[in-house]
Amino acid sequence: MKRIIILGVSILLFASCNSNTKKSNLVADNQDSSQLKASIERGKLVYDDMCITCHLPDGKGVPRAFPPLADSDYLRENQTESIKAAKYGMSGEIKVNGITYNSTMAPLGLSNEEVADVINYINNSWGNTIDNFVTPEKVSEL
Repeated sequence: MKRIIILGVSILLFASCNSNTKKSNLVADNQDSSQLKASIERGKLVYDDMCITCHLPDGKGVPRAFPPLADSDYLRENQTESIKAAKYGMSGEIKVNGITYNSTMAPLGLSNEEVADVINYINNSWGNTIDNFVTPEKVSEL
């Protein structure tokens, strides 16, 4: 009988420790999710103010003039370069979805937080599902 009680207590202790771990991971995931959501909302404001003229409201850009951000292979495969472009501007030839673009994007004067927010917005808009939560700290490291 003692063995059964000890076994039962051991199982309860193990289960309760394991559930706390899952609970704390869930809280961290929810916190990251709410931070990402807030960043995306702020990023939409930055996009509407600074990016919409060239890349358009739907993120499709202007063929051969301004590259698309919606469903962009360049954006998916070159996150660091995309972040740098939002922060410092960009010039020279790039290929996006098989089309060559060779124009200049002037630096927009955005803060690290604004860059992080607009990249998070773009990464999660127009069907993009790029799993890269950009923070102002990540931007400052570039």
